Amino acid sequence: MDMNQYLDVFVEESKEHLQAINDHMLRLENEPNEKSIVNEIFRSAHTLKGMSATMGYEDLANLTHKMENVLDAVRQDQISVTPNIIDVLFDSIDHLEAMVESIIEGGDGKRDVSHTVQTLDLIENGESVSDQVRADSGDNGIQLDEFQKSVIQESMEQGFHPYSVTIALDPNCILKAARVYMVFEVIEQVGEVIHSTPSVNELEEEKFDLDFTVTLLSKLQSDELIARIKKVSEVNKVVARPLNIETINEGKVEAAATVEEQSNISTNTETKDNEKGTSSKQTVNNKTIRVNIQRLDQLMNLFEELVIDRGRLETIASELKHPGLVDTVEHMTRLSSDLQDTLLTMRMVPIDQVFNRFPRMIRSLAKDLGKKVNLIVLGGETELDRTVIDEIGDPLVHLLRNSVDHGIELPEKREANQKVCEGKITLAAYHSGNHVYIEIEDDGGGIDREKILQKAVDNKIVDASTAADMDDHDVYQLLFASGFSTAEIVSDISGRGVGLDVVKSKIESLGGKITVTSILGQGSKFSIQLPLTMSILSVMLVTAGEETYALPLSNIVESVILTKEEIMKAHQQQVIDFRGKVVPLVSLQNVLHIPGERLADEYVSVVVVKKGDKMAALKVDSFIGQQEIVLKPLGDYLSNVFAISGATILGNGQVALILDCNDLIR
Repeated sequence: MDMNQYLDVFVEESKEHLQAINDHMLRLENEPNEKSIVNEIFRSAHTLKGMSATMGYEDLANLTHKMENVLDAVRQDQISVTPNIIDVLFDSIDHLEAMVESIIEGGDGKRDVSHTVQTLDLIENGESVSDQVRADSGDNGIQLDEFQKSVIQESMEQGFHPYSVTIALDPNCILKAARVYMVFEVIEQVGEVIHSTPSVNELEEEKFDLDFTVTLLSKLQSDELIARIKKVSEVNKVVARPLNIETINEGKVEAAATVEEQSNISTNTETKDNEKGTSSKQTVNNKTIRVNIQRLDQLMNLFEELVIDRGRLETIASELKHPGLVDTVEHMTRLSSDLQDTLLTMRMVPIDQVFNRFPRMIRSLAKDLGKKVNLIVLGGETELDRTVIDEIGDPLVHLLRNSVDHGIELPEKREANQKVCEGKITLAAYHSGNHVYIEIEDDGGGIDREKILQKAVDNKIVDASTAADMDDHDVYQLLFASGFSTAEIVSDISGRGVGLDVVKSKIESLGGKITVTSILGQGSKFSIQLPLTMSILSVMLVTAGEETYALPLSNIVESVILTKEEIMKAHQQQVIDFRGKVVPLVSLQNVLHIPGERLADEYVSVVVVKKGDKMAALKVDSFIGQQEIVLKPLGDYLSNVFAISGATILGNGQVALILDCNDLIR
């Protein structure tokens, strides 16, 4: 039975169960005696175990089964939840997530989890976790039977050297069994194979990843033995380690290699497995594939050109009024709109892919710093372009670390300030207009304005006279100056004193902005504004003077036509009454210094736009209508032009500028 048809469902449901386990584990740490939480974790682990076993991912199923045993023991009151048990369960979750990620990337989900499994067994049996750590700190053993041990002892007396040889095949190797056969042929020419891991039968059936270990006897030195084996094509790496003679009689043969050498082999092999799945699992890619983002960009660029030509065709069809041409253009418009939705959906992903890793990070940081922190995550379903998703993670990590380290106070200090001992950090994302906002707010000690100014003056970032006249917004922006830090002790928690300049640079490189608000003693808020980076926009085309402009529909509240009597003045500013609110009226022709004669008409065309809770009314000469256009950037040289976010090519071949309503309102 081909299980690949269920791969998409397995991956999605596995992610959901792992996220549920993560969330409930964080709750269990705070409420270790709450059996209902343990039951929820047990149910998710049990479901994940069954799914993994059905799909043939044995490592994943086995580890989940061990977790299930520990959780069941907790449910039966055989063991109690302790911080050590919580840490081991979190380690298990990390392994499970890595296995699922391997499956997503086309691998087979295999991973060395023997240490974690042994620790879970100890916990289940009521033994101390620290005993397992000490037991595992030695060399990794190779189990041999009595006959094999006697063969090694007799051969050593005849001048043979016992080795444990690990061979790693090239990730692109297709016929692995044939390659193993060739390796064994070379070994048998210079020695004798005693034992192999996996077994010979498993190797012949290709039931292994890219590496295998052979215990052998040879009169060659290790360097010469390695050189012989490496002559076999598609052998990527060979590591030969002499076996310790003293431990052969103790029932366990140990390689005289350092722990670091063994770790390197495991890490290298695991990296190769992640880069490309084994040949026996290549069909996993039938349903899920990884596409280079540059190919998606190229596809989007081609579609943008198609949209421009579609606009020109619509203009030509409306001028010629040929029925057949009009029908064909309308049909092409519908098809291209569906294609556009598909392309944009391919690029848009929920931001919770980034947010989901933060609760664990905050838990670890708070534990290291001796603080109590509750992280609240809101708006994880908000979608962003995947290029932004890939880049926004590091700035958010830095800001969250900053909030835990500098923002949230120690429990005793919070209690002294009449606060609850547990600090709160809120991470929220939401759409507003054509932008996505991400906010990180804490209820910590806030930002000391005077301390920032003093530090800035001491570092000669500003002079004393300028500092005295700065408002709060300008003061908080000093936090983003290069090398600025108020940390008294440099640590690796929040950037080692590097400051927030790197965060600001990264966000600005994505076309975004970052602002800070704070109340001393009550907390701080960092607000990040990011563009959706949707290169195809729905806009309203308007004219002002001799120019045509595009206003994004996402910013428009309403378009209205007013009489001149409905325009009023307040504080030397023209305003209008819009649904009971006084809204300032801004003339595009005046603000943008557009040439052309001001029309003295009895009626005035107005577009009401918004940014958050703020609104403004833009006075234009006429409305052209709604249209989908392609956003073209103006380039680095014109990147800071006031109120202009880009340009587009219209159906008649003319260039129209796209207005940034945020600048106009501000």
